[in-house]
Amino acid sequence: MRAAGFVALLTGAKQIGRRRKFSPLLRGLSYLAVAVVAGLATLAAINLTPEPRVLRTIVPHRFDASDPQFARSMSSYSLGQMSDANAVQTLVNGDEIFPSMLQAIGAARSSIDFETYIYWSGAVGYEFAQALAGKARQGVEVRVLVDWVGSLPFDEDLIHIMTSAGVRFQRYRPIHWYTLDRVNNRTHRKLLVVDGRVAFTGGVGIADNWRGNARNPDEWRDTHYRIEGPAVPAFQAAFAENWLETTGETLQGQKFYPPPESAGALGAQLILSSQPNGSETMELMMLAAIAAAKDHLRIGMAYFVPDDIALQQILDARKRGVSVDVIVPNALTDVPLVRKGSRYFWGDLLRAGVRIYEFQPTMYHPKLLIVDDVWASFGSTNLDERSLRLNDEASLNVYGRDFANTQIDLFNQDLGRSRQITLAEWEARPLREKISDWLASRLRSQL
Repeated sequence: MRAAGFVALLTGAKQIGRRRKFSPLLRGLSYLAVAVVAGLATLAAINLTPEPRVLRTIVPHRFDASDPQFARSMSSYSLGQMSDANAVQTLVNGDEIFPSMLQAIGAARSSIDFETYIYWSGAVGYEFAQALAGKARQGVEVRVLVDWVGSLPFDEDLIHIMTSAGVRFQRYRPIHWYTLDRVNNRTHRKLLVVDGRVAFTGGVGIADNWRGNARNPDEWRDTHYRIEGPAVPAFQAAFAENWLETTGETLQGQKFYPPPESAGALGAQLILSSQPNGSETMELMMLAAIAAAKDHLRIGMAYFVPDDIALQQILDARKRGVSVDVIVPNALTDVPLVRKGSRYFWGDLLRAGVRIYEFQPTMYHPKLLIVDDVWASFGSTNLDERSLRLNDEASLNVYGRDFANTQIDLFNQDLGRSRQITLAEWEARPLREKISDWLASRLRSQL
């Protein structure tokens, strides 16, 4: 018994010694774990906390969109230079959009600059990769800039097709330890500039989702635009801005900025937003446009989650007697959380007489704002806080009744394929939907 007791005592002493030996290591590991958790929490707070709001009140109604003062004011406070003599062609759905873009790429002689949020694998991605590679082999300078987040479902073989042919391919803001504070700031711009003379913008990404003519859930509804004229250098400058940030290369000279040529009769201005500075520019433009409405405001948005000020701006238009129609996606949306967050705020709009419609056949992806019958804005910008406060965006404002009427006709066609949501239907949602809508609305600053 004594021997056994001595062995037990000796074993206990050794275990105590081991605990004493490892306790500093354990304490160190626990401190490290706390530091890692604190660091991750800090990074999350930095990325998820919006910048301080610059715009705190609605823009007052001083003049109508048809008043020349509207265009002058818009040019001044949105930093978008106005240009005349532009031509803008409306392209509806993938059956029209992709062939037009590929035709412009095929006709390129000196430069192709392409920036997009979404570039996914598939037949469309392969076709564009081959087209861009083919022009690079012919000696055309081809630059492709895709957002790191938006291009995650991207087959590396497509990148190899392009880069092996001489295409300069870059991802915008990839994740590195020194960029963790900017993870939430993405480029959502959709820009294609060919020879500095032809530009494209709108809602379309490079993916098979956009193929077809919006006939079923597999063919998304979207609109893109082909622009020629003095407005094109602004598109080139927008691409050059993000290319410079990504690569350090400055794009200059006639290859990118040839002498502007008249192409039509439209006045136009490109509005840009970017982080960390300049995000308020796009929101101010949209609020000022809504404030200038006299008769009819038409909003077609893939993601419609306006902040409190934008909601008040729309309600102020209703108080002036402006008719307001809004088209948004139905349950076929690609981001159900956004739809739920949007629905939570519909009550005040519906009670004020705003007409809200859900597009039925497929995902509705345009970004369109039409004021009366004189002004239209389109591009990559949604009426939500992600577009207006987080992303790099680009939207083209076009002045002219004839063009505005073409957009109204297209909007009305979409209305014919949409279902109106009534206040009674909104109020009769099941309790579980009301709760989930409320929970989603708490994330509004990120939607």
